[in-house]
Amino acid sequence: MAALLLIADDEWVRNDFAAAIVDPSTTLTVLDDPAGVVAVAGDRRFDLYAVDMQIASTGGMATVRLLKDAIFRGEIERAPIVLLLDRSADVFLSKRAGADAHLIKPFTSQQLREVMSHLLPEASN
Repeated sequence: MAALLLIADDEWVRNDFAAAIVDPSTTLTVLDDPAGVVAVAGDRRFDLYAVDMQIASTGGMATVRLLKDAIFRGEIERAPIVLLLDRSADVFLSKRAGADAHLIKPFTSQQLREVMSHLLPEASN
């Protein structure tokens, strides 16, 4: 069983992400505003954070840094962070932000499951 937190405000991103989860024991929590991400992540343990590159007024890079800072300060549990990029030219931004992995949108269900299986080997996604 895996608990996933997706921070995305585009409906198609949320729908594609949810559709890729085939394990019924996997739970998905979705936030459309990154402002509350630390509070939500602090209330519950997540096994993976997925952050859309373009989200609200904060943006994906700032949200990844916010998560990393909260992990460093012990406010939330450590979990891999996947940054959902808009184009392949943004791969360096994923590395700069400190994400553990990235996917380029639009992504397929298979691509998402491969990233998840790499980051969460104990999950059967």
